[in-house]
Amino acid sequence: MSPSIGLHMPNGFAAADRQGAARVAKLAESLGYESLWTADHIVLPSPRVDGSPLEPDAPLLDAVVSLAFLAAHTERILLATGIIVLPQRDPLLLAKQLASVDVLSGGRLIFGVGAGYLEPELRALGVPMQDRGSRVEEYLAAIRSLWQDDKPAFDGRHVSFKDVDAYPRPLQRPVPVVIGGHTPAAHRRAAALADGWYGWMLGLRGTAAQLESLRSVSTKPLHISVTPARRLDAATVRAYADLGVDRLIVATPPGLSLAELETFVQRNAPAEFLT
Repeated sequence: MSPSIGLHMPNGFAAADRQGAARVAKLAESLGYESLWTADHIVLPSPRVDGSPLEPDAPLLDAVVSLAFLAAHTERILLATGIIVLPQRDPLLLAKQLASVDVLSGGRLIFGVGAGYLEPELRALGVPMQDRGSRVEEYLAAIRSLWQDDKPAFDGRHVSFKDVDAYPRPLQRPVPVVIGGHTPAAHRRAAALADGWYGWMLGLRGTAAQLESLRSVSTKPLHISVTPARRLDAATVRAYADLGVDRLIVATPPGLSLAELETFVQRNAPAEFLT
């Protein structure tokens, strides 16, 4: 089966304003893209440091706020955090925000999460690097309790609450969770805690190696999403599918004008590759 095609970063650069975000979202839906994935960086190092994906003045709208806006301008396309740096977010607040997105979108949310890697950003938000993995695990459990339990409660090292509740709950029961990351720890979390895994900027050999590691620790099938590190054509899409990839998420290049971005979205439309 051919993989579905998603679009990454409909909340940045030419899409980081009212007109651009709405036009890109509507265009992607009309062209048959399966999903939109918002990038997440609350702050960026200034000046830019090694490993930082963007310049500090790169325009990037908030990932969750953007999903609410995109929901209002679309009807069918799935809406994903792709990925949200979970240790940087208060889990109770995030649970409320994302439940609201799921309700307002009619049940179209995908909750993509990761531990993060950009130390200056994590430090600025009060998150020690050594704690980020345990925070992902606790925060995800806390959010699920708020979404699913009759009497939500959690008692952990980083978050603790009881005798509270939050409505409305998400329409989806459960909301699909995707964990991103290329490390053995990320693979273990995906296998234990998620419905899917997301690999970023991977070629075919890199994808194969990641999936071999992932499958070595997983006892269940996982929905596999990959942002390819190469331009798509029909043969490349088939090659990723042969490896077991279920979804390809096309990364929009930074710095394009809105017209150039729309052309890029059109050239990477699912109909161009899927038969």
